[in-house]
Amino acid sequence: MANIKSAKKRNRQNEKRRLKNQAVRSSIRSAAKKVIKAVESKDERDPEKIREHYRTFVKTIDNAARKRVVHSNTAARKKSRLAKKVNAALSQ
Repeated sequence: MANIKSAKKRNRQNEKRRLKNQAVRSSIRSAAKKVIKAVESKDERDPEKIREHYRTFVKTIDNAARKRVVHSNTAARKKSRLAKKVNAALSQ
């Protein structure tokens, strides 16, 4: 445990950031799961619903990359992989 005042403050700040970053990463995963679920639902594949979920995902991950929660290359990779799935589903 930190004894110095500035170290205690740094620990408090780090904990706040960790919790916020954790929430952002969770929202990214949730948004990605919604896109995948919309793509994989064979019986009711609604193109507009897929596009809407993908737009939400892109918005979420771009915001996280801008705030440095995830690396920009990671965000680009995730967007690219999901875009391939979305385009494949929409072309069928």
